[in-house]
Amino acid sequence: MTTAQATSRRNLLITTVIALLLYAVGVVFSGFVVAGLSARLVALALLVYVTARRRSITAWTFFAILAGAELGADVPHVAVHLHVLAEIFLRLVRVIVAPLILGTLTTGIAGHAQLRSLGRVALKTFVYFEILTTLALVIGAAAIDISQAGQGVNAPIVVAESSAASPQAAAHPGFESFLLNAFPENLASAVAQNQILQVAVFSVLFGIALALLPADRRAPLLSVLESFTAAMFQFTKLIMYFAPIAAGAALSYTIASMGISTLLPLAKLLITFYAAALALVLFVFVPILIMMRISVRGFWQAVSEPTAIGFATSTSESALPLAMERMEEFGVPRWIVSFVIPSGYSFNMTGSSLYLSIASIFAAQVAGLHMTIGQQAVMVLTLMLTSKGIAGVPRATLMILLATAASFHLPSAPIMMILGVDALIDMGRTALNVIGNCMAAAVVGRWENASILSPDQASMSGTE
Repeated sequence: MTTAQATSRRNLLITTVIALLLYAVGVVFSGFVVAGLSARLVALALLVYVTARRRSITAWTFFAILAGAELGADVPHVAVHLHVLAEIFLRLVRVIVAPLILGTLTTGIAGHAQLRSLGRVALKTFVYFEILTTLALVIGAAAIDISQAGQGVNAPIVVAESSAASPQAAAHPGFESFLLNAFPENLASAVAQNQILQVAVFSVLFGIALALLPADRRAPLLSVLESFTAAMFQFTKLIMYFAPIAAGAALSYTIASMGISTLLPLAKLLITFYAAALALVLFVFVPILIMMRISVRGFWQAVSEPTAIGFATSTSESALPLAMERMEEFGVPRWIVSFVIPSGYSFNMTGSSLYLSIASIFAAQVAGLHMTIGQQAVMVLTLMLTSKGIAGVPRATLMILLATAASFHLPSAPIMMILGVDALIDMGRTALNVIGNCMAAAVVGRWENASILSPDQASMSGTE
């Protein structure tokens, strides 16, 4: 890096800090409408200058998040109509998810004949998933026990509503049904319904079958699939140019439709979740990366953009194609990325696990029920198992919470209260899921001796 580049980078950093401080001042003095609004608009103008100089989708995404929040707060009657932009982006992403998994996983296995390695990688992956999700559940339980966020909260009706929760509990598919549904009955319907796990299972089996063919019979179809996969990655890049607009539109809609004042009674719960999320990152994610000798800064640079997209859109699916592309660029082999990350969407929902333990114990606190450490341990174990059997179901966490409430005779009314802040919690929950799945790919790749950026290499290259 030249001196001029270093100076320019330092000036942009200073401008960013000034803009953020000015925006914070505008928020603090929002009671003074003209002064507060003027400060925030000037701050946004400075950030436009910074992001234009950076020319990064990540920078534009973070700016769009801030601008969208401002739009939702200041002009809610306009912001509520912007949700269509986020929906367009999600539709475009859903179009490419299943084909991308099908192409990358099939070509990864068939092209490199990774048959012997696949079983070993699968075992390492699922052991890692179980350890990480259990740690997230434990941290969540500890965080809510410390904060006691449910104490003093007035639920609408605090009674044990086992009858109300029973239908939801009955809707839980169970392990046998989950195992059956992991195998596709019809590939076209699996792709149409975006059943990621079914597509992944088909791709693994299809890749194995293709790898077992003689080279002359395998080559023509493999060449077509490799070209198809390359085209899908280019398609992904085109779609991601629309990501900042979609991120800002999604957040502006959320704030405009919910209103900030409705979140105040549950602010303590919100703070508890994000404090626990920070603890999970600092005391679990970072040590694992250091232990595996993976560059922390290099990893963050790789996942920052898909994480920002997941945070703003509140859906892990929107970040999946870009997350796969970034981890492949980070040095993880394509066949490992295309196996680990889609599998993580069913087995490694780290952010969701953190949220589940916090929300369940919060419900008990609101109801005035004291749970012993032993009872909480049983609940954590139950959540660890049930969360695996419901992945891919819309509003899955709500279904798990209601089923857990019925099992432990907890009221469901406090769980319904949480819906008031669920949109804001869901953003952090999704971001953690994205980071956790990307980190799983990096860790498993390191176990398989992939050429992932290490701290020493990062230091030599000037990125650490």
